[in-house]
Amino acid sequence: MGLVQREIEKKGIPTISISIVRKFTEEIRPSRAVFLKWPLGHPLGEPFNIKQQAMVLKKALEALMDIKEPGAIRDLPFRWRRYEDLEK
Repeated sequence: MGLVQREIEKKGIPTISISIVRKFTEEIRPSRAVFLKWPLGHPLGEPFNIKQQAMVLKKALEALMDIKEPGAIRDLPFRWRRYEDLEK
């Protein structure tokens, strides 16, 4: 996706990735990205958790406006609730 992002950015359209695999994001270096330590297949959040998913989108769009350095990755502070349940 990062390769496609760079081509879109060349046309003057800002882009952002929502990443859940940091290693790949660091290697591909999209124009800008936000990172969440969440399970594969759930980049926006827990199933049916609309508030959480909306907040992820909001933070990603804020990062789209704020990140100025090409290739920057911003860690989002959200935690996957089910991980917390396993830690108890």
